[in-house]
Amino acid sequence: MKKISLYLMALLYVLAGINHFYNTHFYEAIMPGYISYHTILIYVSGVCEILLGLLLIPNATRKIAATLIALMLIVFLWLHVQMLIDYWKTNDKHLWIAIVRIPMQFILIWWAWTFTRPAPAKA
Repeated sequence: MKKISLYLMALLYVLAGINHFYNTHFYEAIMPGYISYHTILIYVSGVCEILLGLLLIPNATRKIAATLIALMLIVFLWLHVQMLIDYWKTNDKHLWIAIVRIPMQFILIWWAWTFTRPAPAKA
């Protein structure tokens, strides 16, 4: 089950990273105005997600990749909070997505964190 979870997570981040290149306009729309270089940051975060997703697969890089994914998700949490605030203020019909996204962020952080610990030794 742990292996399926690992491959699912790796696939999730690779696909999410690729999505940054195909749906850049979506990410630009949720970027706070006080941040510059939206497009570059979207592409950089997409590349990071792809690389970290791929680095989850080998045992040698799994712990660092999972740690960096958890840290990335913690950093991105403020973007989701800002999106929630913006959607609330503008009465956006997608407010429910922003509300659900906050607890999901914590679940994703926990999920990544489960791969930062070494696998238990087999008896």
